[in-house]
Amino acid sequence: MSEIKKISWLESITVYKDIRMLRILLLGAISGFPWVLIASSLSLWLKEEGLSRSTIGWAGLIFGVYAFNYLWAPIIDRIQIPFLTKKLGHRRGWIVLMQLVILLSLLVWSIINPTENLALIITVGLIIAIASATQDITVDALRIEQINENEGKSMAAGAAMAVVGWWTGYKLGGVVALFTAEFFENIGIQDYWQATFLILGVLIILMNIALMFVHEPVETDRQSKQKETDNLIKDKLGSNNIITTFVAYITGTIGGPIISFFKKNGFAIAAGILGFVFLFKIGEAFMGRMSIVFYKEIGFSKGQIAIYSKGLGWITTVVFTLIGGLMAMRAGTIKTMFFAGGLMAVTNLLFAVLAWTGKSELLFALAVIADDITAAFATVAFVAFISLLVDRTYTATQYALLASIGTAGRTTLASSSGALVDWLNGDWGTFFVLTTIMVIPSLICLWMIKNKIKISAQ
Repeated sequence: MSEIKKISWLESITVYKDIRMLRILLLGAISGFPWVLIASSLSLWLKEEGLSRSTIGWAGLIFGVYAFNYLWAPIIDRIQIPFLTKKLGHRRGWIVLMQLVILLSLLVWSIINPTENLALIITVGLIIAIASATQDITVDALRIEQINENEGKSMAAGAAMAVVGWWTGYKLGGVVALFTAEFFENIGIQDYWQATFLILGVLIILMNIALMFVHEPVETDRQSKQKETDNLIKDKLGSNNIITTFVAYITGTIGGPIISFFKKNGFAIAAGILGFVFLFKIGEAFMGRMSIVFYKEIGFSKGQIAIYSKGLGWITTVVFTLIGGLMAMRAGTIKTMFFAGGLMAVTNLLFAVLAWTGKSELLFALAVIADDITAAFATVAFVAFISLLVDRTYTATQYALLASIGTAGRTTLASSSGALVDWLNGDWGTFFVLTTIMVIPSLICLWMIKNKIKISAQ
């Protein structure tokens, strides 16, 4: 384990001036925006149509695809899109294709009624989630490939900018969605959410135009190294024909990234890393899945949720994500994650207090600010951590594997959040206390492996 070379605060701040950080910011926004559709908008849409908390919670199972996108990540690393790859580049071609799928899905949402076509609504939401999860694979790869392997400080800064971008896409996109829906509702449009989705479609078009200003790095030796792995497997098979070539390609595509990860870290440490990644943000996910339902039940309007949870939250997240990036550059990702874990536990208790005391705009604002500060520190450290772990030969696949394992805990388990609140008979305070306890196992896991992790900056 190597130590970070100490640098001044001024030197840390100047890393953010790199033009590559602006490109990473945009990539983050493109990645975060779909969550406005399948998290905030879909949940509130179903809530206002009279569907139960449990139904809304189980609808969140569509997020499970993020936990398994590593299964098709090898395809993203190797397969080129006809026409788009030649015109836009390998990574950007995949992004644009997925953006078109999301845009078409919004058009479908804009013409159907959720109470009469719930299965269709969820199916379209699943398509958006699959496209978004696929898009994330190549967005993360393109973001990592903007930075050279030996630029540890720039990687931490890039992680911060990616998080700022993600929250910008999610928070400001949420502001647009909530205020647009409220405006359409107030002027008497009956299907105000359907009309809102058309406006959100325009934002997707604008983001694709901006994507053209993100330069895709010159082709690396990634493909030649992948072919080396294929040839090594063919040699092991002992013959060279169409069958062994196909077997070598499939084996190298799927197995190569996993073998590389375990070979680099050793089995015990690799397993410990995967355990920590799975557990780290489960408590936050349980709370986040039900947060907008909680805000609505406690008595806040869409406008108030937009101002406090989205608008104010975006400002807080941006500021403290950048501060989190500075902390990761100076103190290292490991210490930053311990700090974030402690904040996560305390923040969840603030929401318990809000639940027990009743509607209070001041307490709501304080809880949201604390939650966004926590999310900022936790996410930037987490993104920097797994970005430093990947092998550039398998950038998309290894990052997707690590990120999807983290998502698995947050999506599959957190889908029962609505059922948990119902089981507690709507006792939101106890629910938030339980989410606090969920933070502890991941920190124990991190403590056990902290001195043995092989990354270039800690």
